[in-house]
Amino acid sequence: MRTRRCAPSPPSAAAAAAASLFFFFLLVSCASVTTPVEGNAQDVEHAPPEYGVDVSIPMHYDTVSTNYPWLPHNVDPDNHPTPPEYDGMPLQPLGDRKSYYDDLIDGCRKHWGEKDGHLCDESEKERVRMSREQPRNMKNFTETGFLKIRCPDAVYTVLKRFWDNNRDESKWVEEQWSKGYTYVNYWDEPSYMVNVEDSHNFVGGGLSIKRAVWDAAKSTLEEWTGQTLKASSLYGIRVYKGGHFLAPHVDRLPLVSSAIINVDQDLDEPWPIEVIGHDGRAHNVTMEPGDMVLYESHSIIHGRPFAMKGRYFANIFVHFAPLGKESTEEEDYVPNFVATDSLEARSYWERQLAGERYDEEDAEEDHSLAQLAAQEGEIILLEDVARRNATELSLQDRNGWQAIHEAARAGNVDVAKFLLDHGVDVNARTITGHTALDIASEMLGRGHPLVSYLRSETNGRGRRGSEKEMPDL
Repeated sequence: MRTRRCAPSPPSAAAAAAASLFFFFLLVSCASVTTPVEGNAQDVEHAPPEYGVDVSIPMHYDTVSTNYPWLPHNVDPDNHPTPPEYDGMPLQPLGDRKSYYDDLIDGCRKHWGEKDGHLCDESEKERVRMSREQPRNMKNFTETGFLKIRCPDAVYTVLKRFWDNNRDESKWVEEQWSKGYTYVNYWDEPSYMVNVEDSHNFVGGGLSIKRAVWDAAKSTLEEWTGQTLKASSLYGIRVYKGGHFLAPHVDRLPLVSSAIINVDQDLDEPWPIEVIGHDGRAHNVTMEPGDMVLYESHSIIHGRPFAMKGRYFANIFVHFAPLGKESTEEEDYVPNFVATDSLEARSYWERQLAGERYDEEDAEEDHSLAQLAAQEGEIILLEDVARRNATELSLQDRNGWQAIHEAARAGNVDVAKFLLDHGVDVNARTITGHTALDIASEMLGRGHPLVSYLRSETNGRGRRGSEKEMPDL
């Protein structure tokens, strides 16, 4: 695990006295963090010391600040003019961050060796370029750019249960990074992925968990940003280990609105996510299990630039792309998250999106959360759907299938009982005219308990006649 080095010794007794006062102030003030809170995104606690870009690590320029508070021009500016090399450099209240950063990148170079080590420097140049140029060409949809809230209880319960069932590290998948990638220091310690939709390798995995997380984050982000969004990517639970670092960055387009959910952690001290808000200030946001941080990832620089102290930190990232465009003319199409008078708008197709359209819904979203939960027997998620809006239990996909048909295909009596107890029509038909009883009889056999249950419910609700012949499903 890497340790943070102290700043170099001050050059004079007077400067030493000033430094002592400053670092006493720093110790007292660093106990708090700057975090917008639920219900009021603008209610921001102003926690000194204040700093912005290029202080924790390089963000707009290729070097981190070495403009320490104890330097003569900061201690006594009236008698010590600022040297040219410090002109415009932000104050450095965090100590010797340069050595920490230099050691990190040197570790990447050594890992990839003489042939490919230069790719680490290329990766850093691109990260810094994007962090400097992309935010100023983007439209912002909120005042602060980030917000910490609690994850909906039902979603977190399912996520935490999945995590608890898959704590065995031997099953985790070590993440593989491209040559020279510098955003995570995998050269010191591997990071891992636990895929929430992988039901083969992970207990309780499935599409219903993925969809539940997506739906919860989507509705919250849409309300917060005022934008219509579509799901873009959800990688699963990423597990960071002791000593890990996540380089502050902006997400590549069209990832515009994102959320992080803290699933679990075992830390010796908080491991904050540092975000550079729309105010230009760094805000260090701490998270507890069950917390969710929303952020405008296309324009907010975000990362974890301080080495994690502890055993692990497990979180899940959810990314969304916007629907809609700024212009109604096809040839003038500009996504609504790009400032129309910016260079980015003029060169958008050539440099970033290569003509791909982002204002069309994905076919993957055709299945409702209730359908996916019924497929996989997730009663907790069905209870949450019923509590929010019971009519969603009867939503149909393009083939006319509802949750009750999925329960029939899965042979889940408990799910079928739950759905019927909450008003779902046992006689609902798919576009091919089949009921849940038809599907269960064909796929499970007439002696299956679910067939008996559905038959009794069908007869009790007035259906007459035998089950219909089923085509191949």
